[in-house]
Amino acid sequence: MTTASWLDLPADSLFGIHNLPYGVFTTPDDPRPRIGVAVGEQVLNVAAVANTVGVDPELTDLLDATTLNPLLGAGRPVWTQVRALLTEWLTDPAFRSAVEPELTPRQDVSLHLPFQVGDYVDFYASEHHAANLGRLFRPGSEPLTPNWKHLPIGYHGRSGTVVVSGTPVVRPQGQRKAPADAVPNFGPSRRLDIEAEVGFVVGAPTELGDSVPLDGFADHVFGVCLVNDWSARDIQAWEYVPLGPFLGKSFATSVSPWVVPLEALRQARVAPPARDVEPLPYLDDRDAKEPWGLDLSLEVRLNGTVVSRPPFAAMYWTAAQQLTHMTVNGASVRPGDLFASGTVSGPDRGTEGALIELTWNGERPVALPDGTTRSFLEDGDEVTITATAPGPDGSVIGFGEVSGRVLPARG
Repeated sequence: MTTASWLDLPADSLFGIHNLPYGVFTTPDDPRPRIGVAVGEQVLNVAAVANTVGVDPELTDLLDATTLNPLLGAGRPVWTQVRALLTEWLTDPAFRSAVEPELTPRQDVSLHLPFQVGDYVDFYASEHHAANLGRLFRPGSEPLTPNWKHLPIGYHGRSGTVVVSGTPVVRPQGQRKAPADAVPNFGPSRRLDIEAEVGFVVGAPTELGDSVPLDGFADHVFGVCLVNDWSARDIQAWEYVPLGPFLGKSFATSVSPWVVPLEALRQARVAPPARDVEPLPYLDDRDAKEPWGLDLSLEVRLNGTVVSRPPFAAMYWTAAQQLTHMTVNGASVRPGDLFASGTVSGPDRGTEGALIELTWNGERPVALPDGTTRSFLEDGDEVTITATAPGPDGSVIGFGEVSGRVLPARG
């Protein structure tokens, strides 16, 4: 099977034939959500083509759903089969007459949350991010907590406030207490921040009591998306001792509308950074034939200006280790569960994935082209996160974007 498409795709397309990310879309003349695949500047109505060419009815039903969840739950063999079909349709001219009528320009569709989110877990997997926050909040002591290099630290977030890219984010309100304040006060967050992250979408479920070993990652994770886990740092700082993030995080988590399948990221796989603490056996990936570090390049824009370029390859804990740790106690997973990497930050200035690091807690504000500066987000600010990865034959895999504009607090 050739991988040259009969479509007129630019050589530098981020949604080329080697990518084929999944999403859910509607059009002005058809409000029913449908599964779509991005190819070039167009979106393919997958179920419509499956019906036309006579794909097995059970498989067609999976593709005719209004969310990705039924397809997610079908498991790796079905995901591989569907990807092979898509590639065949888009490379074999014999399918051109069936495919072309079901292509819609991306600019003419509305994109929706691509899957119904089950549970949401956010990790804390960047050593650089964790160390930066440790230096900010625990000066004079070890930047990392004693457990950090022994296990992937995470917390359970609120799945009901996971929203698709483009959804406005209302500034949250809550209790705040600055170090100089005698008592807490209530009001809108004054230190609204972002967290540039990578998300992993679970497909095949597990039974309660079972766990996913490191080599089971690809059997249970369908694909990858982008995440902005918005954070109210002042609310978080007051509430998180002794338990952890709550209202400072639960008001909104934005995800990109496209889910890039794991198969599209084979050329992006790299070894994770060298670890200086030996992991326990269930997390030990040193002898893995194909480790799950990923060479993804993120870019963070604030009001259109690039302010940071975080490198995902620098993440200490891999997504495979995160899934294994998340389930080692017997916690089950289900189709649509989402777990995020935690803030992606690199070792150098300009590679931090959160404003709290980038501005060093407000001490060195970011200058914007209009002459203004930012320590934290102001009402009206828009943040956009994009990412790319290396693909086969010199191609580049794109993830689309996750964006959101800050609206004033209500009430």
